[in-house]
Amino acid sequence: MDFLPVAHLKSLYDDPVLVEKLNETIFKSPDWLVMDHGMMSRNDTIQIFCEREPDLKSEILHVMQSVDSMFTPKPDSISLLPEIKAAGHKLYYLSNMQNEIRDYLLVNHDYLKLFDGGVFSCDVKYIKPAPEIYRILINKYDLIPEECLFFDDMPENVAAAEKEGIKSILFTTADQIKDYL
Repeated sequence: MDFLPVAHLKSLYDDPVLVEKLNETIFKSPDWLVMDHGMMSRNDTIQIFCEREPDLKSEILHVMQSVDSMFTPKPDSISLLPEIKAAGHKLYYLSNMQNEIRDYLLVNHDYLKLFDGGVFSCDVKYIKPAPEIYRILINKYDLIPEECLFFDDMPENVAAAEKEGIKSILFTTADQIKDYL
């Protein structure tokens, strides 16, 4: 999935100063990561954002009401999933995700049913690149790290998986992954 907060903010507001302020207030806030850890609800976080920036209350509410739709599927990547399954491989996801967005994705994105399982950070209270989240996935599904292949678009997440003995690739495009496989 694409997670492009600045592009999302630009789709809502034309003012570059406002876009940057909202990006700092919401997506770059440590509280966003607390939500990914599953340790604070969206409503509690919205309240904190609004208390911190009361002049931006209506904009914060607007952004946070539209945040679920900001996570958009990558059709070219999704098209690889059935091919990987047909080749006899199992698929697991490992995602930094907050409770409300997890729930939205599970209801609205059928391609997640192609996975054999996975771990959302909000359910285990760890986010990538913490080593614990990789271990939780491995242990939950009795996986052998050396037999797994991990793709991620963040270099620090790839490095962390490698430290856990998981072969890892920095994702750039679906074509790159298809060529690799």
